[in-house]
Amino acid sequence: MTDLAPAQRAPLLALGFAGLIVGVLAGLWRLGWPTPALAAGAPHGVLMMCAFFGTLIGLERAVAIGRRWAYLGPLAGGIGSALLIAGVDARAACAAFLLTGGVLVAASVHAQRLQNVLHAKVLTLGAAVWLAGVVVWGASGSVVWAQWWWLGFLVFTIAGERLELSRLVRVSPAMTRLFVAILALLLAATVLAAWPAGGRLYGLALVALALWLLRQDVARRTVKGTGLTRYIAVCLLAGYAWLAIGGLLLAAQAPLPGVPGWDAALHAIVVGFVFSMVFGHAPIILPAVLRLKVPYHWGFYLPLTLLHLSLVVRVGAGLADHFALRADGALGNAIAIGAFLLMQVFTIAAARRAAA
Repeated sequence: MTDLAPAQRAPLLALGFAGLIVGVLAGLWRLGWPTPALAAGAPHGVLMMCAFFGTLIGLERAVAIGRRWAYLGPLAGGIGSALLIAGVDARAACAAFLLTGGVLVAASVHAQRLQNVLHAKVLTLGAAVWLAGVVVWGASGSVVWAQWWWLGFLVFTIAGERLELSRLVRVSPAMTRLFVAILALLLAATVLAAWPAGGRLYGLALVALALWLLRQDVARRTVKGTGLTRYIAVCLLAGYAWLAIGGLLLAAQAPLPGVPGWDAALHAIVVGFVFSMVFGHAPIILPAVLRLKVPYHWGFYLPLTLLHLSLVVRVGAGLADHFALRADGALGNAIAIGAFLLMQVFTIAAARRAAA
């Protein structure tokens, strides 16, 4: 047996979600909300981008290829998450994340060899971009420059996965070439993001990608369906809209950290786009990773609605430089994420009781 049993994967997933929970709390602490002591001063960005997303996507990739060695990546990510939460020197966590990134790249290359198609190449590129971000963080000690690479990782990963599913809808050669050109533009912008022109280019690439996804994704058709199919499509389409908004804000303002507009642009992308994807794909990912049934429930729309409404408040307040209202919007984002996690747990528990 080369793969890990679902029960053996659960601790890795738990460590990743621990990074998410403490990362969200650390973000609230930075905005003045009272939080447990372990979140005070914790590195919000690294916890979210590395401890959570790095571990989660590393685990998902390991499950996809079914090789035990690939689980070294999410294991290292989980260890890095634990080190950050414990307040250990960030250099130790960085070393763990370097291993996570290296294994993720290797697992992605392995998957690409099995199926040498465009979406697999995009996923490999995304993994390499995330690893580059960890290198930038370790070498500079600055999350500011690393986060452009980490954002790119998430965008490349989501774009690659959606391209794979878009095979259900015929993508013309011209649109495929346009997709490649957009990602090439985004990669170039990531390299240049330390300069204002690079930030603007980054934003333009995100807008172009959002429009491409809105035009080509199968979600345009499945949103007319019912149940889980429609829910996932709503998550996707809403996420693409936020990706376009975040890209427009970057392209128009090229804001730097700490200035009005930065929080709005960054979280339009991370909360509006990325977490909308997380909300939509969790009912698919959790069964694949843990072999647990997540039946659809209409209540899934409640945290999704709160996520987007509170993000409207946060983005608007960020653009207006209204700190208190921005903090309120962030609290709404956190409550939405927490409610979503609890709903997944309760839904799984109810399904297990019904099957017993």
